[in-house]
Amino acid sequence: MADIPLDFQEFPRAPGLMSAKTRAFDWASHPLGPIGSWPRALRVVLEFMLSSHFPKCLVWGAHQTTFYNDAYQPILGEKPEALGRPFPEVWHETWPQVGQIAERAWAGEATFMRDMPLTVTRHGFPEPAYFTFCFSPVRDEAGTVGGYAVTVIETTQTHHAQQQLRAEASSLEHQVALRTADRDRLWSMSDALMIVAREDGVIVAVNPGWTAALGWREAETVGRHVRAFVFPGDAAEMDAEGTLLRTVIQRRQVHMRFMRRDGQVRGIAWSVVAADGFIHAVGRDETNEMERTRQLAEAQERLRQSQKMEAVGQLTGGIAHDFNNMLQGIVLPLQLMQRRLRQGRADEVDGYIEAALGSARRAASLTQRLLAFSRRQPLDMRPTDVGAVLEGLQAILRSSCGENTALTTSIDHGLWSVRTDLHQLENAILNLAINARDAMPAGGALHIGAANARVPVDHGMGDGRSGLQAGDYVRLSVADTGTGMPAEVIERAFDPFFTTKPIGLGTGLGLSMIYGYMRQSGGAVEIDSHSGQGTTVHLYLPRSEEEAPAEPPPALAASAQARRRDAVLVVEDDATVRALVVELLQDMGFQVMQASTGTDAMALLSGALHFDLLITDVGLPGPNGRQVADLARERLPAIRVLLMTGYAERAAMSQELLGEGMELLVKPFDASALVHKVQQMVGVDDPAPPA
Repeated sequence: MADIPLDFQEFPRAPGLMSAKTRAFDWASHPLGPIGSWPRALRVVLEFMLSSHFPKCLVWGAHQTTFYNDAYQPILGEKPEALGRPFPEVWHETWPQVGQIAERAWAGEATFMRDMPLTVTRHGFPEPAYFTFCFSPVRDEAGTVGGYAVTVIETTQTHHAQQQLRAEASSLEHQVALRTADRDRLWSMSDALMIVAREDGVIVAVNPGWTAALGWREAETVGRHVRAFVFPGDAAEMDAEGTLLRTVIQRRQVHMRFMRRDGQVRGIAWSVVAADGFIHAVGRDETNEMERTRQLAEAQERLRQSQKMEAVGQLTGGIAHDFNNMLQGIVLPLQLMQRRLRQGRADEVDGYIEAALGSARRAASLTQRLLAFSRRQPLDMRPTDVGAVLEGLQAILRSSCGENTALTTSIDHGLWSVRTDLHQLENAILNLAINARDAMPAGGALHIGAANARVPVDHGMGDGRSGLQAGDYVRLSVADTGTGMPAEVIERAFDPFFTTKPIGLGTGLGLSMIYGYMRQSGGAVEIDSHSGQGTTVHLYLPRSEEEAPAEPPPALAASAQARRRDAVLVVEDDATVRALVVELLQDMGFQVMQASTGTDAMALLSGALHFDLLITDVGLPGPNGRQVADLARERLPAIRVLLMTGYAERAAMSQELLGEGMELLVKPFDASALVHKVQQMVGVDDPAPPA
């Protein structure tokens, strides 16, 4: 066969560390010469040796150059690198014995040695070792011995183990006798249930613990199948476990019910091992423990139910009072509006309208608080400028805090944009400011600041902390000089319905709402406070890579707009809401059609009519709003979809609820919010010329 040249990159091809080292070695400056000049016999044997998982080395040429594979490395220990060095130099301390065997290999004679004792130095000190090896001559193409291969196994540990076994042989019978006696005592005296069965499940031995636990005597048990003592409902499970033990797994931990001789059912935890053609099982009766666990679970459930009822009681004490006040603030203005209109005093109506709207907004805010602590309120997450939010709240903060509170703010230069819900952030700041005001009944100082913050990995959790992941945040801090909080109050500060205020002055939802909002938006809230030393609440808002928009949303136009070419389909099962949404859209100049159910909406969408915008409630009779939206997108790919919802559970999962090209509007919403959202979605076209 012709000698096929192999370049430096191709040879050797074997995987592994030593193959790579061999390729990378500077053979050009070595007496052996570059790889391309090596004889074929060397390359073939070297490739075979490097591919082997058996410890091997190859010695070649007059220089006795050393090659070895990955499996040989442990035998070398910490010796200097042996690759390319003369083999007698590598093993200089053993060469008086090994050299004679090498000479026979050069002469063409193979030598096999078993457990040969040698003193080797491979870890910095001489140590006795034993090796089994074979020296085999390697011939080149002409039949001349060009080197020799060594296959070796270190048997030091095996040799020592054999010596130890021989040393212990004299006492083996005594040890066996002792262990047999120990086993017999364990078998006879243990409270555990012990059985031995054949692989087919027939019992061949049981200990007294079996009889004590289940009442079955040994004579009544041996020779019967284990299934005869298993609770009938667990028989199939027992058969499956037996199959596993026989075929797959030789050790199992199982819980199974067994029948006592008197008919009682006992729960037994078994440790089962299959060995030597038998199944050995040790069991422990856990019936009483299981009963205690069941009773504990029932007690915990009763406690949870009691806590739920206590929470409901706290809820009704504060929330009912606030809701009744808000309803009163809606009912009375509406009645006075009705009276003034009958009296022809329409110019006085605007004030009553504002009063009713204010109460309605407070009721909506309270609903959001109820949802917030459970982290179910929908969030409109957008890039937000915290500094601009603080500046925009200056007037309402000063009026809310009163004249005896000195309010100051500070906003760091270069404040990052954050991703959050603008309205929830405003509510959180106002809540904290009002809490701070109430904590300073005689007046004091309130400072609100915003700064960039990089939170390290080891920030952790502690008193007054709600948990915070490492990352970049904007930290908004609200600090007062009020009464502060003791440690026991801080510990419960985030609990829903917990408040230190009298009934009617607080629902206990403020901090829990902020906690839920911050966790839902990927941030956190922390409290630093001590009794008599004031309180600082930190809100950590996640940084946004997007910049916050600078333009505020437009206000609701006072007059109807010119007729538009766009067609809108409104789907809403509540007649009042549907009528008002249709009226707003008609005021904006849209051509509007309406439906009260998902079925009616699908019928309109399946006809010849064209719609540019679909506005639909999510919770509809028949097909729901998302299903209607999917049909609309299928029939009219360019249609825009605005989903309305009052269901917090669905809205909280808005990432799954919204498809491509869909927006979400959460009830209750202002007329201006609907108008602004529609304008964003369809654009503000030039009005069509009058007909």
